[in-house]
Amino acid sequence: MAALEHVKTALREVATPERAKTNAWFFKTAPGQYGHGDKFLGVTVPQQRKVARKYYKTLSLEAVEQLLLSPWHEERLSALFMLVLSYQNGDEAKRAQVASLYLANTKNINNWDLVDSSASYILGPHLENDPYKMKLLTKLAHSNNLWERRIAMLTTCHYIKQGRADEAFVIVEILKNDSHDLIQKAVGWMLREIGKCVNERTLTDFLGNNAATLPRTTLRYAIERLTPAQRAKYMSRTVT
Repeated sequence: MAALEHVKTALREVATPERAKTNAWFFKTAPGQYGHGDKFLGVTVPQQRKVARKYYKTLSLEAVEQLLLSPWHEERLSALFMLVLSYQNGDEAKRAQVASLYLANTKNINNWDLVDSSASYILGPHLENDPYKMKLLTKLAHSNNLWERRIAMLTTCHYIKQGRADEAFVIVEILKNDSHDLIQKAVGWMLREIGKCVNERTLTDFLGNNAATLPRTTLRYAIERLTPAQRAKYMSRTVT
C-alpha cells in the first residue's frame, strides 16, 4: 500500500486551510445540508487531476477503492479521476473491473462533483451495449439515495453526446418531478444537452408537453440555450 500513501502525501503537500474552508462552504457541509459531515483537505481540482495522472498506472484498483472509502472529499474525487483514467486506458477486462468497483461503491460517490466527474465517463460507455442497461439505470433513478439518482441522470450524458436522447428521456420521466434541487438541476442540464447535442426540436417538443409542470429550477436549466422569446414563453407556464 506504499503507493497509496504516496498519493495521500501528494495531496496533503498541496493542501491549504483556506481552500479547505472554502470547499466546506461551497459543498454545503453544514448540518441539514446535502454535504453535511464531508471533510476537506483543501486541494484544488487541477491539483487532484495532476496527482491522479501521476499515480493511476501504479496504484492497484484495490488501493484506489481504499481511497474511494476515504472520509476526505479530495481523496474520493482523486480516486474517481483515477478510475476514469483506468477505464479510458484499460483493456476490456480492466474496464469491467472498474465499472464493477464503481457500482459497488455508489454510497461513497456522495457529492455532485464526484458524480459529475465520473458517471458518464465510466457507466455511460460501459453500459452502452448492455441489454440490462435501462434496468440498472432505472433502479438507480428510483433509489432513495440522492447521489444514485444523480448518477442515473448523469450517466445518460454519454448517450446524449452521441446524438440520442432515448435513454435520457426514460430517466427524465422518473426524475422530472424530484423534490431535490440537485436532481432538478441535473434533469434540466441533461435536457439542455439534448437540445444542444441531439436537436432543439426534441427539447422543445418535450417542453411543450411538460414545461407547465416542471420544477422551475429544472425549467431554467433546460431553456438556457433557447432564444429570449422561447425562454419567456416556457417560463410563463402558458405553453400550448
